Amino acid sequence: MNPYAAVILAALVGEYALRLCADVLNVRALRPELPAGFERAYDATTYRRSQEYTRVRTRFGLIAATVELAALLLFWRAGGFPWLDELVRSLGLASVPTGVLFIGLVLGLGWLLGLPFQLWGTFVIEERFGFNRTNARTFVADTLKGLLLALVLGGPLLAAILAFFERTGAAAWLWCWAATTAFLLFVQYIAPTWLMPLFNRFTPIEEGELKAAILDYGRSVGFPLAGIFVIDGSRRSTKANAFFTGFGPRKRIALFDTLIEQQSTQELLGVVAHEVGHYKRHHVLQGLVLAIANAGLVFWLMSLFISRPGLFEAFGVAGTPVYAGLVFFALLYKPVELLLAMFLQALSRKHEFEADRFAARTTGRPESLASALIKLSAESLTNLTPHPFYVFLHHSHPPLARRVGALVADSWPTPTPARTEPASAPNSGSGAP
Repeated sequence: MNPYAAVILAALVGEYALRLCADVLNVRALRPELPAGFERAYDATTYRRSQEYTRVRTRFGLIAATVELAALLLFWRAGGFPWLDELVRSLGLASVPTGVLFIGLVLGLGWLLGLPFQLWGTFVIEERFGFNRTNARTFVADTLKGLLLALVLGGPLLAAILAFFERTGAAAWLWCWAATTAFLLFVQYIAPTWLMPLFNRFTPIEEGELKAAILDYGRSVGFPLAGIFVIDGSRRSTKANAFFTGFGPRKRIALFDTLIEQQSTQELLGVVAHEVGHYKRHHVLQGLVLAIANAGLVFWLMSLFISRPGLFEAFGVAGTPVYAGLVFFALLYKPVELLLAMFLQALSRKHEFEADRFAARTTGRPESLASALIKLSAESLTNLTPHPFYVFLHHSHPPLARRVGALVADSWPTPTPARTEPASAPNSGSGAP
């Protein structure tokens, strides 16, 4: 058997087996008894629904993963890649447009395969548990906007990568790395003002107690804000969130309208302080640096394998076209990607604890953040007893019980105004607290 084919097949099946194992363990870890400390937010009905939601989403995820793996293996075995290669070559386009079309069709086929699962997840499962507020018009509009952005932003970057690998020789990976870094920084810069408003309406928060409390807190920790905005998240889901966008003097706080409906002023302040903690502890900068470093690693490794005849023989493609090499390398890279994902998940969980600690110390109200997190978990039917292996494999946030336990167990000093720190890096936002 071709060694590249053997490695890729083992990686695909191995990743699927790990997911299956984690999902089975996670479902088995569900307990009928409500964990202590959550009685005020979870009644018996809510807790049962959270466990049922976990079971349903797990089964659905496994079905989707099984279909995706089976479709990929079938397409591979049936000679789908050489067939697609011959199809795009027959159009007689130049090499770069041919490559963009080839990769676009591969991604498009994957998107079409996943579309029924996306529809079922949104309009059946999320609807069943009372989360969905997306209508057909919004879904179609979001889909079309997403595809257009992928074409307008991703198309030129992909074309540049193909051109560099075809024309710049051994230095191609450096040119690709530089182009991708510039692209990441550009998207970070334009996302808050140009991209996010394409999907959500950002409305300045009304004058009142909440706005005054957030502005006072921002000044106390050296985090001046250009504005505080409310997002119409309720158009798509009842689930809540908060994040900040922008950088330098243009930093902004964004709160979902559903979050404001569910939380008190002090709880909201705790959530905001957690998001500010990510910025003040340089988590955003670290994430950006890691993303850039990962891009460099990917392109360097890609340069080592993208012209290996054995890699193309594994998929039955004649010659060594760069565009096909990008697709095949992405499959070969799976084991490294999985290991890096585990590392990044662990780092993210560490960052969440640090942001919680920052919020507790600067507000002096750890109980407010704990209460906010518990409310958020109850409203979103979070699994309170995830299996450790599932957490290790999938979770970017620590289990809720551990976060609340850390907030309750530690003693926090009286908050004091923090020294103002200059902005050091762009930021496109920090997600769920």
